[in-house]
Amino acid sequence: MKFLDSSVPIETCDAAGCEGCSVTNSVQCHFGPGDLIHFYLISLPVFLVGGAGILSSSWIPLTAWIGIIISFFGFIEIRVMCSHCPHYAEEGSTLQCWANYGAPKLWKYRPGPMSTGENVVFFAGFVAVFGYPLVFFVAGGLWFLLVLYGLVTSAFAVSLKRFLCSQCMNFACPLNGVPEPVRQLFWERNPLIRKAWERQE
Repeated sequence: MKFLDSSVPIETCDAAGCEGCSVTNSVQCHFGPGDLIHFYLISLPVFLVGGAGILSSSWIPLTAWIGIIISFFGFIEIRVMCSHCPHYAEEGSTLQCWANYGAPKLWKYRPGPMSTGENVVFFAGFVAVFGYPLVFFVAGGLWFLLVLYGLVTSAFAVSLKRFLCSQCMNFACPLNGVPEPVRQLFWERNPLIRKAWERQE
């Protein structure tokens, strides 16, 4: 598996090197296998429990759910959210980040904030993906799985927000938790991104 060299500044950064960077401990510009494994560990339980509930009905709705997941996370989310991320500007035809590793980069890099329409599509996709299994839990009376699904989904959301979104360099994402002062420091080293945000604010 290929990841960015952690000793080399990202494509959008105009610094000569990463040593002494003012945001190294606050914004994660480089990702590694450990980050990808962490993401899988907190996200897979959600899909395993959700899939178990749907499969209690039949393979057909499970196949439909898998199609929704691949369509949203592999293509739609990449267009409306990921294409705004500095990581999208790196060389290569696929993403190498912790959340959508290996997803194709079919659109051009678009620095700056997401539009209102993109935010609507982003959250609608989340509702479709994570709300789909609820129908089968309720219709099938699978109350234990419903409670378990609620617990693992909540744990995923809390862990995502606290440990990953709090240091993510995609400030366009509605879930991003990097404080404004840190964003300003990041933008000082990434002036083209700063200009893109200033044009759209």
